[in-house]
Amino acid sequence: MARVRLSVAERREELLKAAIEQIEARGVAAVRIADVAAALGVSNALVLYHFSTKEKLVADAFAYAAEDDLTRLRKLLGRRTTALRRLRSAVRWYAPTGQAKGWRLWIEGWAVSLREPALRDVARHLDRQWKASLTEVIAQGVAAGEFRCPDPSGTALRLTALLDGLAVQLTSYKGAVSRTRAREWVDEALARELGLEARTVSVQGR
Repeated sequence: MARVRLSVAERREELLKAAIEQIEARGVAAVRIADVAAALGVSNALVLYHFSTKEKLVADAFAYAAEDDLTRLRKLLGRRTTALRRLRSAVRWYAPTGQAKGWRLWIEGWAVSLREPALRDVARHLDRQWKASLTEVIAQGVAAGEFRCPDPSGTALRLTALLDGLAVQLTSYKGAVSRTRAREWVDEALARELGLEARTVSVQGR
């Protein structure tokens, strides 16, 4: 069967999605241009036409994944509801027990970014945008009198550190902590940061 002819933008997106899947399955070091091409049944030359090197393909794949996550985050935080509900939904989604990015992909990205400036920039951009978005919603909740938080930016950083750390434990060390317990810890941390009872936060997630 003949392949459907895609626009340049559509083809590029298709290749980026395939690259993300291959990175999650094989890791950045092991993945090859040939793996991405084979996954889609296209030639290596086609992949190289859109991305001149493997390094460019990998960097753009991570950038694509980051922007996808940020788009979803903005939708969650842009809902017409209380700041607490928006914050709770965002944290639940981002947590390693939620539906956010493939954590294997990002743990791999963090490791490689120590040596690859392009990936480091992508990871830093996602991290800054996430913290800025959380800080803004926390400040809105404080202004509306929903909860207390003297340092919204500090709270955003501590919550992010907890979520990222739990992601490593759940993804890299199977059995280190249960998903249920991790979810409880996230609720407890959020409640503590906002001066609320853990039950109040849990109810917001229902």
